[in-house]
Amino acid sequence: MTNPSAYHVPVMLQECIEALAIQPDGVYVDVTFGGGGHSREILKHLGPNGRLIAFDQDPDAVKNAIDDPRFTLVHQNFKFIKNNLRLLGVKEVDGILGDLGVSSHQFDSADRGFSIRFDADLDMRMDQVADLDAKRVLNTYAEEDLHRLFGMYGEIQNARSLAKTVVTARLTAEIATVSGLKDVIKRLVPKGKEHKYHAQVFQALRIEVNQELEALQSFLEQTVSVLKPSGRLVIMSYHSLEDRLVKNFMQKGKFRGEVEKDFFGNEIKPFKVISRKAITASADELAINNRSRSAKLRVAERNLNSA
Repeated sequence: MTNPSAYHVPVMLQECIEALAIQPDGVYVDVTFGGGGHSREILKHLGPNGRLIAFDQDPDAVKNAIDDPRFTLVHQNFKFIKNNLRLLGVKEVDGILGDLGVSSHQFDSADRGFSIRFDADLDMRMDQVADLDAKRVLNTYAEEDLHRLFGMYGEIQNARSLAKTVVTARLTAEIATVSGLKDVIKRLVPKGKEHKYHAQVFQALRIEVNQELEALQSFLEQTVSVLKPSGRLVIMSYHSLEDRLVKNFMQKGKFRGEVEKDFFGNEIKPFKVISRKAITASADELAINNRSRSAKLRVAERNLNSA
């Protein structure tokens, strides 16, 4: 087993546990197991009849599985939450925790191609058996598709120029490595903002490779039928695209548009928002854990009267 604390330092650990409002005999789901930091803390609050089911599609995370009869690890993406819980004989749960984004371990594993710090093949797959990797995106996507994903997922100002530059460069040679990509786009990078720009490019590629936003939407929609009335949904996100989806879903039960209403004009909302504003890390945590800077934690409770 890898050292879980070295694998990933859990962000806002106590805030997440408090938000779950754990009942000792309850059934809980950690949909982003990773190094198991949050899961280990949840187990401390469960009694002998409590149960914790964790999800992670990354094979590296499986090595951190916890030896505890109350614990089950499912090696799947969280977008398959409902079917997997049914297979385990679980219809409803008391709380769901999701810590979105990439673990420190994934960033620190040079060969995974997630980090701008190391030269490696452009991979970025969370699930190592998936067909689509970052190299394929860069070398096969049409210019307009690259423009869209750099603009939407990376929120890059010169996304159109970036897409054009990539498409032109790959005519000469395949863009296959982190250093190769940096070299291709170097004239587009604003001076003094190299790190931020590279991070935005990598974020865009990672989201596309792993279909992260589609998976998040599918997962959130399933939480409505998986959570018991008064069950807690606790989600931590690290960039505005994810946070917007989580916020809208918790507030309206949908990702865009207005709240649905019934025949009598009453709003149909599956959740009651517990955290009006996103919870952010304390000054103490910010000082010791760099990843906590961009973290936003949102909490909602399943409404008693929603279908």
